[in-house]
Amino acid sequence: MKERLREYDLGAYPFDQAKLKAEVDRAGTQKKDARYTLRPPENGLVVRVHAKVLGGYEPAKTPSRELFQNAISRDNLWITSAEHEALGAGRVPTSLQHRLARFHLVDNTRGEPPMWKKDEIRQMDLNLKDGVLTGTVRLETEDGKRGYEASLRGRVLSESGKVKQFELVALGEFFGEGTYTRNAPEGRFPLAVTFQLADGNDIADDVAPQGARGWLDGYLR
Repeated sequence: MKERLREYDLGAYPFDQAKLKAEVDRAGTQKKDARYTLRPPENGLVVRVHAKVLGGYEPAKTPSRELFQNAISRDNLWITSAEHEALGAGRVPTSLQHRLARFHLVDNTRGEPPMWKKDEIRQMDLNLKDGVLTGTVRLETEDGKRGYEASLRGRVLSESGKVKQFELVALGEFFGEGTYTRNAPEGRFPLAVTFQLADGNDIADDVAPQGARGWLDGYLR
């Protein structure tokens, strides 16, 4: 690759570099499609989300399968300005609880997972008292083939109504798999999902939540 780039710089390829650069510059000034240039809510929060299956797999027979079994996923949770304000005042809005459950309490360690539907949230209670988050969640599909039951524990620290620390862990038992998350452990298996306030130092902090792509309004609702 370096050799081909060197050849390109030396003019070994019949490209009009000035013309190409002008086209790139012009494209940068054109109106962008909002569906693919999502930005976090103004005055909101970005929270890093990681999930990991903690056990239950059969011994891996190939290196690639072992990688999947040990994988830690990455996504971002977006919190709106109004929800940020509520957290700073010691409350966890229902909208935030449902978004967290539907789009982030998923097993996305082996591929793109199916998100939960509204009526698949069987129970979601997340309370904030004296800076401590506690709660439980139960998610299950109508056919009973996929679900997650977990306890929630975490911490929120605020200064002058602004959240400075947001940490949460969901730990429980997951079962089932999705079309693109095959080869899950048999039966129920331990799954942990962690949430930590992003500081903007990771380039991935700018990536839109998977559940928001093409459907931001529905994600933030």
